Amino acid sequence: MVFECCGFDFKQAVDTAVRILKEGVMDAIKLEGWSPSRIVAAKAIVEAGIAVMGHVGLTPQAISVLGGFRPQGKNVASAVKVVETALAFQEAGCFSVVLECVPAPVAAAATAALQIPTIGIGAGPFCSGQVLVYHDLLGMLQHPHHAKVTPKFCKQYARVGDVINKALLEYKEDVINGSFPDARHSPYKISKTDADVFSNELQRLGLDKAASAVSEAVQKMDTTKSIGEGNQAK
Repeated sequence: MVFECCGFDFKQAVDTAVRILKEGVMDAIKLEGWSPSRIVAAKAIVEAGIAVMGHVGLTPQAISVLGGFRPQGKNVASAVKVVETALAFQEAGCFSVVLECVPAPVAAAATAALQIPTIGIGAGPFCSGQVLVYHDLLGMLQHPHHAKVTPKFCKQYARVGDVINKALLEYKEDVINGSFPDARHSPYKISKTDADVFSNELQRLGLDKAASAVSEAVQKMDTTKSIGEGNQAK
């Protein structure tokens, strides 16, 4: 759920969750937990009949409180808090808990302590399941700025961003040099007879420049079509 949708107004939390499910066509909502009020909000939403997934460890919506995108559970107090918060979400009725950016032993402890599944992201191999942001695992964002913020825990299974960038540059070049769109990619036709009548009608309306454009366009499309057919024949 979005930042500041819960706070201490639990009716608003429920109303927001209902709206998300209805308008977003969702089956459940995920709620980050960095304060007791979040646990109470989760309980209220569950009691309203809405499935809730908790989220502990690094909670991105609270990075200003955490001091940035910093892993959690790296000392005893923080590790205990991760487990206790996960247990609190379970007690509130959550069906699952996300564990983000915590040491693997801490995630293992939380998973063992809970009776509900854990989903790890940057939390080691001992969670019930795993998730990654698909933009990261596919390497979709290859700009140097994005490369700096790719999570350390993410394994890239492809570099789709390189393919995307190459395709966009080729598209730009084709548009600039006029090779796209060509006749093959301009599929909607007007017959030559209708084009001539259309051009004459434009002249009658005093739109001589537009009339000339029609004739030039028909001639150009015929030429590019012939070239394309010739290349295909080869």
